[in-house]
Formats: sequence, structure tokens, C-alpha cells
Amino acid sequence: MTGHDEDRAMRKIIHVDMDAFFASVEQRDNPDLRGKPVAVGGERERGVVAAASYEARRFGVRSAMASVTARRKCQELIFVKPRFEVYKAVSREIRDIFNDYTDLVEPLSLDEAYLDVTENHKAIQSATLIAQEIRARIRLKTGLTASAGVSYNKFLAKLASDYNKPDGLFVVTPRMGADFVEALPVERFHGVGPATMQKMNRLGIITGAALRAQSLEFLTAHFGVSGQHYYNISRGVDHRRVNPDRIRKSVGAENTFFQDIFSFEAAREALSPIVEKVWRYCEQSGARGRTVTLKVKYNDFRQVTRSHTLSAPVADPSELSRLSASLLEGVFPLAKGIRLLGVSLSSLGKGGDTDADNGPQLSLAL
Repeated sequence: MTGHDEDRAMRKIIHVDMDAFFASVEQRDNPDLRGKPVAVGGERERGVVAAASYEARRFGVRSAMASVTARRKCQELIFVKPRFEVYKAVSREIRDIFNDYTDLVEPLSLDEAYLDVTENHKAIQSATLIAQEIRARIRLKTGLTASAGVSYNKFLAKLASDYNKPDGLFVVTPRMGADFVEALPVERFHGVGPATMQKMNRLGIITGAALRAQSLEFLTAHFGVSGQHYYNISRGVDHRRVNPDRIRKSVGAENTFFQDIFSFEAAREALSPIVEKVWRYCEQSGARGRTVTLKVKYNDFRQVTRSHTLSAPVADPSELSRLSASLLEGVFPLAKGIRLLGVSLSSLGKGGDTDADNGPQLSLAL
């Protein structure tokens, strides 16, 4: 290992992830909801679950699930309208705690962030001790629980934070890294979505061990530029730095369907929860964008995109829905079935302030 590689391997990274954040805030603020299955989101016919309490998750209710499906899974489910201003205020309280320890904080959303504590404001040598302190302070300040993962890179820290949820802490040391990855199914890996998981499974890649058994040439041939990333993470390697200045360039959501879609009516209906997911981020962040892009992947894996740019930012979810449907019309009639649809909004800015080149994309897979 070179000196440069050793420096990268010895970073101390924490990934903090709030437990069922939106739903937990609602249960905190309304004692009548505590211990009960709660879904934050709309109960109407085409509503979508934004978050589910752990009581609801035991019935199979998950975020991004259609509300009618969630109701079928749990007849006792209590729907609560989201209060994004409240969630943002709590998120700021949590962020202030992070900033007491390090300036290297990379938020991923309102409820999760990476922290690089290799060097920190309190000169604490143990990242595990810092994670313990942060979780205790979050509970004391907000009344909520957080799970945390500690490791030497971002990929492993994020995996670790999910290992003992809820209200858990897990540490993956450099000595554990490769073996920890080896035992996990590939769908647990951040960045491996449903479509990629299915493709890996068809190639016989079910676990981290099977992924590590593949050559770089094989992975590049099947997954293009992502092949290098999969090659690295199967060995517990991730060189990405915690980036506190990351700004979103675009936000997108997509869904891969278990059955191909052939009719415009079915495709338009399938777009509804995708559009809602995109707009929910816009509401949370205050960001607005001018360019709407539709992504269509067919059952032969051929992919096309269609975009439309406005002179002013998209005003509301109904406009985003209308523009997405208009772009969708352009791909009909179909020669083959649709296996995936996606919508993204770019040229993002705050309110009317938009900038087409201000950072990486946030992908919100359904």
C-alpha cells in the first residue's frame, strides 16, 4: 500500500441516519401516534408514502409505496400529512450538532449525512466515541433516535449505519472491511438499484463475494464505467471524500417495473408517484428547476430521454406532471414494452434562481 493509499484508507468516516425520520417526528409531537403504524403522506388514490414508522414497516409498508397498497398491507395504518417545515427545523438542529465536531459534513438529505472526523474540533481520537456522543446529543436535543455507521470510507460507513437499525451503532474496521462486504447481498450496496441488482443476479452475482470474484474486465464489459466502482466496493475500497460543498445539479426519481408497460394510460399512471417523489425534494429543499427530463428504458434495455426547458422554473407539481406526461406522449406508440420510467428536474436553484451547472445529481430511486 502506498503512502497516499494509506492516508485514504485511514480516514475516519461516520454516516448518521435518523430512524424513520418524518414518522418519528410525528410520533414525537403527537403522543396518540406512539406505538402505532404511521405513514407520512397522502391517503388519496394516487398518494405515496413518504415515510413509515417501524410499527408500519412490520406490515411491509415502505417509503415510496402507493398509499392504496400500504392500506391493503396494514388496515390500521394512520396517514399523517407531511410537515416539511418542521422536518427542516429538526434537521437544522441535528446539523448544528454535527458542526460541533467537524466542518466536513456532507448532507445527503434532511435525515442523513456523512461526517469526516479524521481531524475534529474536539481532538477526539476515536470516531466510535464521536458517533456515540452525537447519537446521545441528538436524542437529548430532539427526542429522536439516530443510527450510525463508522468506518474508513463512505461506502462502508453507510452500510454499517443500516446494520443495527433502529437506534444502533456499528463499526467496520479496516481489518473487517473486505469480509464484511463479502457476506452481504448486492442489493444492500448503496448505488445498486433494482435494475442493476436484477442484471447482477442474472449473471450469477448474488453476494459481495460473487461480485469480488469477477474481473475488472468482466464488470466493465457488463456495467460500463460503473464496473470500476463495483470492482472497488466488493473489496471494501471507496476513495470518495466527504464533500461539504456539494450542491445538487438535478434531482430525479425512477422506478423499474416487475411487468412491462405497453399502454400510455398505464405509463402515465406509473409516472404519478415518480413525479411526487421529485416534487417532494423540491418542497423539502426550496429548490426549483426549469428543465424536465423523461427517461424511458425498454425491455431490451435500450434507453431514450426527452427533455423540455422552460423560461421560468416549474411552478408546482401539477405543472411537472403535465410536462412529464407531454414528454411521455412523444415515445408512443411503442414498439416494445417499458421496463423503467424516470423523471428529473434540472437547472436547479432556490426559488427563481437557477443554475444549470452547480453540482452533482441527487437520485431518488423508488
